[in-house]
Amino acid sequence: MAKTAADCTTMAEIRENIDRVDNGLMALFAERWTFIRRAAEIKAGIGIPADVPERVKEVRDNAHRNAEAHGLDGDFYEKIWAELVRHAIAYEKAQLGET
Repeated sequence: MAKTAADCTTMAEIRENIDRVDNGLMALFAERWTFIRRAAEIKAGIGIPADVPERVKEVRDNAHRNAEAHGLDGDFYEKIWAELVRHAIAYEKAQLGET
């Protein structure tokens, strides 16, 4: 049953809700990946390379700023997003024949 952290009174409830949130995050990552796949298709059609450094910086800066806006450690989440971006670029390079 979905609860806020403050409503949890046992570790079982905490764990259940962490698992629920983690599952929701995976659903969002899966949705995000649909856009990565589509980006590769669009890039292939118009000749944009997989790695666009200005966009990479923008995505990382957004992650940092968004994390801080939610009271999180911006540097930590920017590093996570850097890994997401590296993985996406590797996928796009393979799709575009750049590897």
